[in-house]
Amino acid sequence: MTPGNIRVGIGGWDYAPWRETFYPADVPKTRQLEFASRHVTTIEVNGTFYRLQTPETFAKWHDTVPDDFVFSLKASRFVMNRRELSTAGESMQRFLGSGIVQLKEKLGPILWQLAPTAQFHAEDLEGFLKLLPDEISGQRLRHVLEVRHESFEQEAFIDLVRQFNVATVLADSKKYPSFADATADFIYARLLSSVASRPEGYEKKALAKWAERATQWAEGDEPDDLPRLVKRKKTAAVKPRDVFIYVINGAKERAPAAAMKLLEYLRDGTPAPSKSGKKKPLAKGAKHAKQKKG
Repeated sequence: MTPGNIRVGIGGWDYAPWRETFYPADVPKTRQLEFASRHVTTIEVNGTFYRLQTPETFAKWHDTVPDDFVFSLKASRFVMNRRELSTAGESMQRFLGSGIVQLKEKLGPILWQLAPTAQFHAEDLEGFLKLLPDEISGQRLRHVLEVRHESFEQEAFIDLVRQFNVATVLADSKKYPSFADATADFIYARLLSSVASRPEGYEKKALAKWAERATQWAEGDEPDDLPRLVKRKKTAAVKPRDVFIYVINGAKERAPAAAMKLLEYLRDGTPAPSKSGKKKPLAKGAKHAKQKKG
């Protein structure tokens, strides 16, 4: 069995402190995406949340990054910031029709992020999930839902999103709900707890542990050390999954260093300590993207 792809990245590419912590002095602002896309393997685009982009912009992004690079897009606020999500059809179609297909094979998951005050209402959420298309203009779409209210911490929520093959964000955060139930054929994690006092934002052993978890997910397994809402059912048949991990918040100036260290652990097979104290090697078969210099 061939494991799924593991991609690790950051949020956006235009962040002023990165001029000191990430970008060399000779890299102009117009080439930041080109540089970033050769040091991480995916980027979560936040700008699509605030305004619609043009087809020409998406096409330019596509042509700027390497062949094996992938963008995740945060869905428009005009879709997500409403009392009833099930009424978002028109705004959703406007966002999906804004030209995202110009990313072609480099289009990754679409992140539908709920407001922290949005609560779980099963009927309304089901109506929203029914609006999510499986494809647009013949191009497959993958959807991931980020919930940030404690009312979603129940089995009914997990059962509902599983019916639609929609992933849920695993948030490494004490501020928002965090659970690792796999609800789709891919995994989407956001690491939100980096700190400025560490050069890589996280302790190296913590990043090595995330690399181990990513490898387990890619091979169709699931880590036993993360919280779940529904008891895991052991099955004989496992299917590989694509994995997306973003160092996205906290001490954002450290995000590129954290992402690159995590990619290094995945590339080199750096082991992380197991509960027994012994070191478990990471699988070499995971097709995580290679870091490219330049």
